[in-house]
Amino acid sequence: MSHKARMSRYFLELMGAMALYVAVVAAATRVAPGMGSAGLKALVCVSPMLPIALVIWAIARHFRRVDEYLRLAMLETVAIAAAVTAGASLTYGFLENAGLPKLSMFVVWPVMGAVWFLLACIREFRERRQG
Repeated sequence: MSHKARMSRYFLELMGAMALYVAVVAAATRVAPGMGSAGLKALVCVSPMLPIALVIWAIARHFRRVDEYLRLAMLETVAIAAAVTAGASLTYGFLENAGLPKLSMFVVWPVMGAVWFLLACIREFRERRQG
């Protein structure tokens, strides 16, 4: 399978899982507030994690499909994104002690995802320029 075909398959799997995630989040945020049972409400509130399992599955499948060079590049990108996110969240934790507003844990993944995306774009740009 060519690199382009692998990327197309990955994109379809990932975007399909993300579309399902958006639909489940929309449904859960509408349904959960009116629920009386705390247990059932908790289940509805965490239901978006089911499509996230599909996102994880798509990423893992893509990682297994690519060659060793791309695996190393992807691992490096994710490791740097995780380190930047850890540094940013630790820094903001100290800033909260200085009086800045507390942030939800929901902020962590978008920050990591944005850094991951930015690093992947930079890597792609650099590799196209070099060769």
